[in-house]
Amino acid sequence: MVLFRERFHGFFQYDTRKYVATQNLSLGLLHRLYQLSILLYIIIWVFFIKKGYQEVDSDLQSSIIIKMKGISMTNITETGPWVWGPEDYVIPPQGEYVMFVVTSFEETPNQKLGHCAESPRVLDGHCRGDEYCVMTGRCLVKDGSSNGTCEIFGWCPTEKAIKQHKAVLKNAENFTIYIKNFIRFPKFTFAKSNILETNDRSYLKKCRYDELRHPYCPIFSLGDIIKKAGSTFQDLATSGASIDVVIKWDCDLDKGSCHPQYSFTRLDNGLSNNSIARGFNFRHARYFRNAAGESSRMLYKVYGIRLNIIVDGKVCSLHLARCLKYW
Repeated sequence: MVLFRERFHGFFQYDTRKYVATQNLSLGLLHRLYQLSILLYIIIWVFFIKKGYQEVDSDLQSSIIIKMKGISMTNITETGPWVWGPEDYVIPPQGEYVMFVVTSFEETPNQKLGHCAESPRVLDGHCRGDEYCVMTGRCLVKDGSSNGTCEIFGWCPTEKAIKQHKAVLKNAENFTIYIKNFIRFPKFTFAKSNILETNDRSYLKKCRYDELRHPYCPIFSLGDIIKKAGSTFQDLATSGASIDVVIKWDCDLDKGSCHPQYSFTRLDNGLSNNSIARGFNFRHARYFRNAAGESSRMLYKVYGIRLNIIVDGKVCSLHLARCLKYW
């Protein structure tokens, strides 16, 4: 009963704190400096640097369309004169986020299915007698030689190994690349493009990207991209390379600023010149059929520039209403 009474009285009890004012210059100055440091941290760091008063949306939705223009002509002994257009040197024809541009190649023309000697570059194809060969059981030895190569059934003649030391597509440096980018930030329903909003249909035909004069002209020359990545066209034309093209959107809707920023990086640039991993190449073929129904193909080992398009960014704003104002 006594315990209940104490708790009942304590429930309606009201306490006040007692403050003591201390006249000490050092403690008073330290106290005010502590308060000032907290205030400056909030104003400078949180508000001005980190912009903590703004809402941020980094959920970027993006779409990329890449187109290329330019014509080059080759005149090789085996195939004669040939005109190369984008449908020939761009692989795949319509790249999205990735595009490969042929700058040089080695070709093996008029291959047909049949029996022939394996390429000397294939180590498993070397033989000293028929017992070394698995596919057809025949070792083809040239006169006066103790070693030969195994006979195979495949596309004959086998691939030639003629390394080009200069760009075969000499005009590739001047090919133009059109990179169309649409972005959207769903949180603010904010959308934008890296193309200038104009009714002038000739704008894209005559402009080239310039950070100061034409920031909304998404047309670059291949040579300019290679140069911005820290290399030269002649260095890469015969070995190939992989280059990242980064489009950065850093939008502040309170300031009405939202512009694309481009950067270019060669991914294999850190490798030594003698590294087998340096460069970029692969093989592909064109197939033909004559009037008699016989199939043949032209084999290409192509070297060139692989472009990887990367889009990144964020948008920030104090109020949704402001976002709609600048949309």
